[in-house]
Amino acid sequence: MANTREIKGRIKSIQDTRKITNAMYLISSTKLRKVKKELDATRPYFSTLQKAIVRMAQHSPEGESRYFINHEREMPTSLRRGYLVITADKGLAGAYNHNVLKLAMQQMEGQTKPSLFVVGEYGHQFFKERHIPIEQSFLYTAQNPTLDRARRIALELLDRYDRGELDGIHIIYTNVKNAVANDTIMTRLLPLDREALIADESATDRSLEMEDIRTSYEFNPSLDEVLDHLIPNYLVGFVYSALVDSFCAEQNARMMAMDAANRNADAMLHDLNIQYNRARQAMITQEITEVAAGAKAQRKIKSV
Repeated sequence: MANTREIKGRIKSIQDTRKITNAMYLISSTKLRKVKKELDATRPYFSTLQKAIVRMAQHSPEGESRYFINHEREMPTSLRRGYLVITADKGLAGAYNHNVLKLAMQQMEGQTKPSLFVVGEYGHQFFKERHIPIEQSFLYTAQNPTLDRARRIALELLDRYDRGELDGIHIIYTNVKNAVANDTIMTRLLPLDREALIADESATDRSLEMEDIRTSYEFNPSLDEVLDHLIPNYLVGFVYSALVDSFCAEQNARMMAMDAANRNADAMLHDLNIQYNRARQAMITQEITEVAAGAKAQRKIKSV
């Protein structure tokens, strides 16, 4: 059994570590509340914008815009697919980063010319260590998602798509499923699938489902020019939402990880306190035994 000094040292070390994990838990909870408030303030605008694009998808001819999938024509395979991978700037968040990077590696497997865009220092270091080429890294964005940073990312991706360097843009990020679970998902940003957009939006908006799709719409000067103004804002909103969702998921994962660390520390402290008390009792018992033995020896000496 370890002596009391060793046990006290372990108790002090665990208590100091627990202070750090508890502080990280409180910081994550504060960041989570703040960023959710910011997202709720901007969500109505981008939600209305998405509905406008869905209505345009309903009433525009198939294959008229480069921003929508033409199901009658095969997607070119010679061009590269772009992947925007959103990770954190640091670890200590459970399996948050691992799940994102695992999905990214699975999706890029077999791709001849994947074009990789990374948000977060953790993902940047992961791909760098494996010598996987990175087109561009957006550092310091994961810890402070803002509309300005989302706009810079979205316009960079859109510019490459418009120039024909990418035939498709996908985003891999983490969404908060509930208070105790996160979902790592991949979504295609461009080209848009009109059927999927209409189905998804109709499931949440009955007015779109009931709208007469035979209604005639005219786009002035043209559908592409109208979309040229709407798509950038749509992408900015989607990227910003994904950044915020990922940030919320990161803080949620870190809160759960730190909470688990706090519970483990409490359990270890409980066991160590028991060990410490037993060691003290053993020392006291030994001292009493030694005193009693000494007294007994003195009595024998006096009786001789």
